[in-house]
Amino acid sequence: MPDFDITIAGELNLDLILYGLPQEMPLERELLATQFEYTLGSSSAILAHNLASLGVRVGFITMIGPDDLGKIALSRLAEAGVDLTQVQTSPRNTPTGITILLHHGSVRHILTYPGTMFEMDRDFVNVDYLARGRHFHLSSLFLQKALQRDLPAICRQLKKAGLTLSLDTNDDPEDQWDGVLDELLDLVDVLLPNYEEALRVTHTQNLDEALSILSARVPVVAVKHGSKGSIVQTKHARFTAPPFHVTPVDTIGAGDSFNAGFLKGYLEKQPLERCAVMGNATAALSLLRSGGTEAYRDRSLMQSFLKERGIGTWPEVL
Repeated sequence: MPDFDITIAGELNLDLILYGLPQEMPLERELLATQFEYTLGSSSAILAHNLASLGVRVGFITMIGPDDLGKIALSRLAEAGVDLTQVQTSPRNTPTGITILLHHGSVRHILTYPGTMFEMDRDFVNVDYLARGRHFHLSSLFLQKALQRDLPAICRQLKKAGLTLSLDTNDDPEDQWDGVLDELLDLVDVLLPNYEEALRVTHTQNLDEALSILSARVPVVAVKHGSKGSIVQTKHARFTAPPFHVTPVDTIGAGDSFNAGFLKGYLEKQPLERCAVMGNATAALSLLRSGGTEAYRDRSLMQSFLKERGIGTWPEVL
C-alpha cells in the first residue's frame, strides 16, 4: 500500500490580501484598504492543504526561505495534515515567496515575488519520495523555473513506478506557453486548466477546438469555467457540471480548490461526472472565505457545506 494518495512538488508562499482599494492607484499617495488578510498561498500549497483537509493522504516537496513567512506557511500545511518531511530551506538564504493581492471591487492587481519557487531544482526533489504515492500532481508549471527541464524525466520515472499524473499549468507570466509543456501533455492522465488556459495552451480562440486538441493527447481534460461550472472531455465523451451558486467573498484559490475535489473523486475511482460535481462543490466552498484555504480551516463550515450539497458521503468529511 503506498504511503500517500497523492504527492506534490511545487511552490509555497503566503498571500497578503488588501480589500477595498481604489482602482486608480496614484504614485506617492497613501491609499487605505478597508480589510486585510494573510493566508496560505500558491497553487501547489493550496491544493495540498485542501486535499489533506478532505482526508486525502498528501506528501509535499517544497522549499522555503530562512524567514517567518515560510514557517507560517508550513504551520498551515501541518495543521491540515500534509506530510512535510521533505521540505528544505534554501541553501542560498533566498526568502520565501510572497504574493500581494490588491482588490478593487471585482478586479485586482496581483504582485508576486517568486523567492524560493524559482530556486527548487532536481537536486532538491526526492523522486523516490514522490513515488510513494498513488498519484503525482504538478501545479504552476511556468513558475518551476529551476525544475522545468527535468519534469518530463521525473514524470516518466513516476509513470514507470505505476503512478497516475495530473497537471494544472496555471498562468504563464511570459505568455509563451511553450518549453516542456508540449512534452508533458503526452505524459499526464488528467489536465486541469481553466477556460482561458485551455485556449492559450492550444493557441486557439474556441473551446470546442481546444478540447478536441487536448483530448487527443490527454485522457481526461477538466476545464474550470467559473460561474458556468466545469466541462470534462475525454477521447469519446464530453459533459458539463453546473456550478453551486454562492455569494463569493473571494475567488482566490477557487481553481485549486476545484482540483482538490476533482482529484479526490478521481483517486476514489468515482465516475468523472461525479468528480466534476465534487470539484464544483469544493470550489464553491473556497469562495466563502478569504484566500484559497480559510474555508477549509473552518471544519464546521466545510462539513456542513459539503453535506448540504450531497457531497457528505465522504467519510473523512462527515
